[in-house]
Amino acid sequence: MALSIHWYTILCFALIAGAFVGALWVIWVYEFRRKNEDRETEYESLFLDAGDRDRDGDVIGVRSGELWLSCWTGVNPAWLLMLRIIFPLIMISIILWDMQTYDWTIMVYYTEWTFTLVIIYFVIGACISAHGCWIYSKYHHPDNEETNGFLNGNVEEHSSVTLTYRTKQNRNMTKLQKYLEQEDKDQRAGFWGYAMQVIYQTSAGAVVLTDVVFWGLLVPLLSEHFKVNLIMASMHSVNAIFLLIDTALNSMSFPWFRMAYFILWSCAYVSFQWILHACGFTWWPYPFLELDTPWAPLWYLCMALVHIPCYGFFVLVVKAKNSFLSKFFPNAYIRSD
Repeated sequence: MALSIHWYTILCFALIAGAFVGALWVIWVYEFRRKNEDRETEYESLFLDAGDRDRDGDVIGVRSGELWLSCWTGVNPAWLLMLRIIFPLIMISIILWDMQTYDWTIMVYYTEWTFTLVIIYFVIGACISAHGCWIYSKYHHPDNEETNGFLNGNVEEHSSVTLTYRTKQNRNMTKLQKYLEQEDKDQRAGFWGYAMQVIYQTSAGAVVLTDVVFWGLLVPLLSEHFKVNLIMASMHSVNAIFLLIDTALNSMSFPWFRMAYFILWSCAYVSFQWILHACGFTWWPYPFLELDTPWAPLWYLCMALVHIPCYGFFVLVVKAKNSFLSKFFPNAYIRSD
């Protein structure tokens, strides 16, 4: 058994157990309770019943259209679908390159765990976006009548065709809006829609954590033990870049309390490392996870606290997106909060 028990080891266990229980409590309070004095929290909860409404009578819960519609009115959902197909393909090639260069044991790193989680998010997002594009195509399809009108020299005929075109477009958009409203009422997002929301918000905080720790801690302090190559640089940058691009286009909210899922994710990884070492694994992928030093509780506490600014970075990105873009582009941008 490679895991020795000391007083500071027990303190580390207590820190992780406390974080785990605290995260579960936050999820229980904000996700599962049906009544909440805070309307914003009530709206953002994932697990409300289909018929739940707020104090004004509006339907609350997950709005499935937010999963595949862009926050930009002029952006077709197909563009978001295209990115959600291209991004995981690139990331899969990078992680396969990573495993080929080293071996399968590279998967014991938190970076590889998070990288895989981001791939899962984009795969689920691509499937939901594909379904959304199918819905969008039924209610908002291109019409060639306006083009034909421009080719016709008769001004009155052109005006008539254009008016007919716009009427049809408005009718299609009204049908789409009614469909989405009905879908919201029936809570059609389903399990995969909920999973997509949770994975998105978990991976957002996790990629910031991995990149900050790698570039801000490991590279400066352990540069004599390894050299940064293209694979390492890609593993610690591509995931964050792709998520930021997706965030700039999607319509999903980003509430603070969902940091609980991010904490559960990190607790699961640390527990996995403890189990490995209890089974005889002697090597720690990250030096600050070592338990055979009295300084271990301090390291664990610092790593726990750094989750707040890492998750908070994406919260601020989404808030800044809603605040500034809606102000500078009021006719093109739709707020997601």
